[in-house]
Amino acid sequence: MTPMSDTTQATGSSDAQSAPSPEPEAAAQAAQDVVEQGPDDAGDELAAAPAEPLTPEELALRIEAILIATDKPLTAARLGSLLDDAPAKAITAAVDSLNEVYEGAGRSFRIENVAGGWQILTLPKYKAVLAALHRAREETRLGPAAMETLAIIAYKQPILRAQVEAIRGVACGEVIRGLMERRLVKIVGRAEEIGRPILYGTTRSFLEVFGLASLKDLPKVEELKPKA
Repeated sequence: MTPMSDTTQATGSSDAQSAPSPEPEAAAQAAQDVVEQGPDDAGDELAAAPAEPLTPEELALRIEAILIATDKPLTAARLGSLLDDAPAKAITAAVDSLNEVYEGAGRSFRIENVAGGWQILTLPKYKAVLAALHRAREETRLGPAAMETLAIIAYKQPILRAQVEAIRGVACGEVIRGLMERRLVKIVGRAEEIGRPILYGTTRSFLEVFGLASLKDLPKVEELKPKA
């Protein structure tokens, strides 16, 4: 005969194993709640968090890297677009700090404002050292006629070819075409007179070649006159 206590224990065990499971709808809702409150919410918070602004030191290093990698002047706006929309004021401050470092270390280059943008250029005193490297450019430098014509256009622009020829006293058609081929001179419009003759002016490449930030940096005419 089986003891009563053993029978009761066995029956209790059997009841536990046969207990009904939760309703499928309730289980699905619980799972959905977990999903809605899970990692996705954390991801949204991270995505919404703004990126940390660049430190002045990091901004300066990035500007230096960009300017080393290009051979053309880059405007503050262009640099800003490459540097998380850094403001022009911060870029100018970074350039100034870099130039202070270069000067303090006695480096042979500086960052200069050329044609409205920033560019790394060697100091003038190293021109002779670089002469061999740029020998090809020296061989194709402008002759006297081209330099005279270019100077007239630079200082008098916009100007007609007839006006250039009146100043020089000789025909300048071929010389002007040569300057246009070198991308130093371009057509900037037409005069409001009979025949609508072409007006000429200098290009952005002109500023780059002569290391000018703008036409305002051209030497004054008085400075070019020979001293008595």
